[in-house]
Amino acid sequence: MEDERKDGAYGTPQKYDPTFKGPIYNRGCTDIICCVALLLAIVGYVAVGIIAWTHGDPRKVIYPTDSRGEFCGQKGTKNADKPYLFYFNIVKCASPLVLLEFQCPTPQICVEKCPDRYLTYLNARASPDFGYYKQFCVPGFQNNKGVAEVLRDGDCPAVITPSKPLAQRCFPAIHAHKGVLMVGNETTYEDGHGHRKNITDLVEGAKKANGILEARQLAMRIFEDYTVSWYWIVIGLVIAMVMSLLFIVLLRFLAGIMVWVMIIMVILVLGYGIFHCYMEYSRLRGEAGSDVSLMDLGFQTDFRVYLHLRQTWMAFMIILSILEVIIILLLIFLRKRILIAIALIKEASRAVGYVMCSMLFPLVTFFLLCLCIAYWASTAVFLSTSNEAVYKIFNDTACPVAGRTCNPETFPSSNESQLCPGARCQFAFYGGESGYHRALLGLQIFNAFMFFWLANFVLALGQVTLAGAFASYYWALRKPDDLPAFPLFSAFGRALRYHTGSLAFGALILAIVQIIRVILEYLDHRLKAAQNKFAKFVMTCLKCCFWCLEKFIKFLNRNAYIMIAIYGTNFCTSARNAFFLLMRNIIRVAVLDKVTDFLFLLGKLLVVGSVGILAFFFFTHRIRIVQDTAPPLNYYWVPILTVIVGSYLIAHGFFSVYGMCVDTLFLCFLEDLERNDGSAERPYFMSSNLKKLLNKTNKKSTES
Repeated sequence: MEDERKDGAYGTPQKYDPTFKGPIYNRGCTDIICCVALLLAIVGYVAVGIIAWTHGDPRKVIYPTDSRGEFCGQKGTKNADKPYLFYFNIVKCASPLVLLEFQCPTPQICVEKCPDRYLTYLNARASPDFGYYKQFCVPGFQNNKGVAEVLRDGDCPAVITPSKPLAQRCFPAIHAHKGVLMVGNETTYEDGHGHRKNITDLVEGAKKANGILEARQLAMRIFEDYTVSWYWIVIGLVIAMVMSLLFIVLLRFLAGIMVWVMIIMVILVLGYGIFHCYMEYSRLRGEAGSDVSLMDLGFQTDFRVYLHLRQTWMAFMIILSILEVIIILLLIFLRKRILIAIALIKEASRAVGYVMCSMLFPLVTFFLLCLCIAYWASTAVFLSTSNEAVYKIFNDTACPVAGRTCNPETFPSSNESQLCPGARCQFAFYGGESGYHRALLGLQIFNAFMFFWLANFVLALGQVTLAGAFASYYWALRKPDDLPAFPLFSAFGRALRYHTGSLAFGALILAIVQIIRVILEYLDHRLKAAQNKFAKFVMTCLKCCFWCLEKFIKFLNRNAYIMIAIYGTNFCTSARNAFFLLMRNIIRVAVLDKVTDFLFLLGKLLVVGSVGILAFFFFTHRIRIVQDTAPPLNYYWVPILTVIVGSYLIAHGFFSVYGMCVDTLFLCFLEDLERNDGSAERPYFMSSNLKKLLNKTNKKSTES
């Protein structure tokens, strides 16, 4: 362990300071310019939010809009009692104009109810059903025109079919009867010219009209699964929280045993997964259709289909086997270093035990992050809905003025209407030509940038607070007697009072890199259709470089915040000192710190794996809790994945406190080795366990 660099390439080691007794209390404000810049940016962010809330209208996202740009089902409007949007000819929604103009090129009106019967305009006109049919014509329609004129002017639909509402829009009620697609009781329908057409055309038009109808149905089924299983999902997340807390409590007293038990449990869990996959693979042998490949099957919305393929279980078994081998090899080669990592974990357990309120501090960070996300999301919605209604000319045939903007009030008497008699002026989308509307893209980018900046600032505040509390523990010579009162609150106060600017500086650098990555992702999405391989190669390289840069900056910021919490220096000085300190001890950084991170990852896998397996057996009805059983589900993987992801986030929140504690103690440990030599004048502050492990002693001093 004496192989760390001592030359001047990475600065000079810290000198002994007899006045240094831990985090410095007499400190001054740092990076004031960045603090002022953050405050000004927040003021500007609030101004952007006020402007967005003044001009925006979220109803444009929630409620459908008819051909005149009026909302359906919105209180205070003339369509308040008409919540559903009806398409005159839904087949036309398959037109490419849907992709170009984001609007179906057919008249659309708001209706009280979707049609429940099949009628044509020709048949209804001379029958008692015309009163029912008339409610699906344009408002104010008077039956004083000929049939051809009514259909030409788009006053009434040529045909109505039984429909069902989906996302407040009327879509044909499609079902299969004896292998035949039907709408209501019909397999064909009559167009406006008296011709019978196959209902398949109507089906295809209906699917394209709502974007991807199957995707919507999938979303609805997933939502239904959440409504019936949310109670059990919450129970699963509570179990994950209890397991995380129990694991941390046990680490305080039995760190060494728990680490090895955790390693063995993870190996056993992966082994059981391999065994289960093999049993399922063997069970499917000989079953019809089980040998179909994943490539031949393609994408299916019902993911349960994949579980009937042998290739699926083979892939799972291979992945789990690779993970098993990697973990075993790492344990073989790093078994000696694990002992040192266990010592750090024990020390961190003691530190957390003396600062127990640190386990609740992630809730403060989570609350502040929720505020940032809520403000960003609401501002983004209001900005995206702050446009004005834009009307354009639509025509079924070639027309030289098609696509131009128009005014629906003056269009019937305009030259465009006379040039194209069959054209219609209808609502197209929300937009605008004013300076504010032209600046919307820039405001959205500013909104995203401020979200990254504030979110990173909140995370930095949490890190520097925890670092200050745990550093106070390490630099207490007689633990816990010399530990100051309320170390967490003291560290939080110092961070806000003196180092808001430094935290803003570090968060700003990271936010700039993150917004560049977002822009690169946007450009990459736009260039996917291009065939320029060089441009794709350059874009891939840039994305990779900025991803690596973001990871490095996060690592550097984390250690810089520890130095800020201890010494109270500005961000650049702290980052430089932390970087040089780590480079002077690069071997210890590579082994001790990363082995500890690996052990924490195993802890998360144990919690997530245990809860995930329990959820799998429960929601697949393989086990029953007392008299209750899992509710019937469309897709049992919906609550299982939710429990797994939620369990990981919960475990990550608890282990992040431990991770910050280990990183802080590690830097303090390196500083301790450079500052002190174990003499009576310069005693080591590390615990007796660490001194014993590293063969260090304090001469003529009271060991901790």
